Amino acid sequence: MTQSENDITVVHVMRHGEVHNPEGVLYGRLPGYHLSDLGRRMADRVAEHLADRDITHVVASPLERAQETAAPIAKAHGLDVASDERLIEAGNVFQGKTFGVGDGALRKPANWRHLTNPFRPSWGEPYVDQVVRMMAALGRARDAARGHEAVCVSHQLPIWIVRSFVERRRLWHDPRKRQCTLASLTSFTYRGDRIVSVGYSEPAFDLVPAHLRAGARPVKGAAKGYGA
Repeated sequence: MTQSENDITVVHVMRHGEVHNPEGVLYGRLPGYHLSDLGRRMADRVAEHLADRDITHVVASPLERAQETAAPIAKAHGLDVASDERLIEAGNVFQGKTFGVGDGALRKPANWRHLTNPFRPSWGEPYVDQVVRMMAALGRARDAARGHEAVCVSHQLPIWIVRSFVERRRLWHDPRKRQCTLASLTSFTYRGDRIVSVGYSEPAFDLVPAHLRAGARPVKGAAKGYGA
């Protein structure tokens, strides 16, 4: 084997921190949504957590919340934040709307046609398309950090979908059961070009509001973790 085939590379895929979104909008790919003060604390916490790691490449979705989350990690390692469109949030037809517990969205006939197929899904970007672009983005980060570690900042759904694909789970799922909390790290370890393990950690867990943690019951009136 060549040296590159024996190289161990770790690609940490991070979900961004909390976003300032008092209206509870499903912001999706909309511009102008920035980290809240708490979200910035989450990003700083993860930067501290990764400060001693061998990180040589930091890349993020082009959306502001992802770029802002990546910034303290890159700074701690003397790096610039690269941008990769393939790490962007999943497309969603409900973008720009409120769509959650108690708002009556599911009772509106105009929305029903978008809710017919949870397997594709019918309301947004196909899961398979998310897998293709995320695997390509991870591969690009792996190549940029070959033999070291990389950080990719992305969004909850694409992260969960690519992890499900790697771990050979079905792609359709209950969104409440995603293990991908705000500012969490889903870490893919490569030997050469092959993923050999997947890890998960939550360095900022104590900063995450209880109703936004994995498996939490939706709370009417609570801030929504949309477009995350």
